[in-house]
Amino acid sequence: MQIKSGFSLTYDCPQPTPMLLTLNIHPSRRVDLLTPQLLSFSPEVEPWEYLDVYGNVCTRITAPAGQLTISTEFELYDAGLPDIVPLDARQHDIRDLPDETLIYLLGSRYCETDELANIAWNLFGQTPPGWPRVQGILDFVHQHIAFDYQKADRTRTAYGAYIDQTGVCRDFAHLALTFCRCMNIPARYCTGYLGDIGVPFNPDPMDFSGWFEVYLGGHWYSADARHNEPRIGRILMARGRDATDVALSTQFGPATLSSFSVTTYQMPDPIGQR
Repeated sequence: MQIKSGFSLTYDCPQPTPMLLTLNIHPSRRVDLLTPQLLSFSPEVEPWEYLDVYGNVCTRITAPAGQLTISTEFELYDAGLPDIVPLDARQHDIRDLPDETLIYLLGSRYCETDELANIAWNLFGQTPPGWPRVQGILDFVHQHIAFDYQKADRTRTAYGAYIDQTGVCRDFAHLALTFCRCMNIPARYCTGYLGDIGVPFNPDPMDFSGWFEVYLGGHWYSADARHNEPRIGRILMARGRDATDVALSTQFGPATLSSFSVTTYQMPDPIGQR
């Protein structure tokens, strides 16, 4: 299938403000592009890109005083298959984990493994290791947190989500991946596009989506506590320890997000194709 995606963000800056952006799709998905995916700036600024330590494409700019609009639009090929559910994927012993996965067992800014370790072992200590344990965590978090855009809080941590029992997709992801880390399963945060493909249409305004990946059986697998079902059409933008590492923008000075829109949808099949 073909998916069309994009966004438009407008920032108001009272003075020239350096910014760090994580708004490009992940290098692993660039092979699937059917049209270029480039960031556009109005007014024009001079951007430069680099790969961060997690392999994400980051963009550095200096936003001018006044309004700056950042946008992109692109088309991408997707296999149209739902997320893999690795029912038989085994959980590795700590000593057998690759070195590069160990950072995803540790606590981070939004994922307080120290606060949640005892809770995790009390809740999931009797679950079978491997994917059944991940599924048990997904089921619990899916039921424990009530999704509510009005209750979004960019400072809420995984422990805060456990206590508040409300939040948005990043809160579901933070709590579930922290529980996984507490249970010795490497887990990393993901952000990207996820449209209403293969599911009932949602009339709410579209947003970027947050989910996570777990390392089992020698591979990373997508997991999504908010939806708690395999989904079609994820387009990865960035991965990291938590939302801090994949923030859409980091401003080194005053800046206000004044306009925000995201689109992603399946394009109609070309005539003569099914």
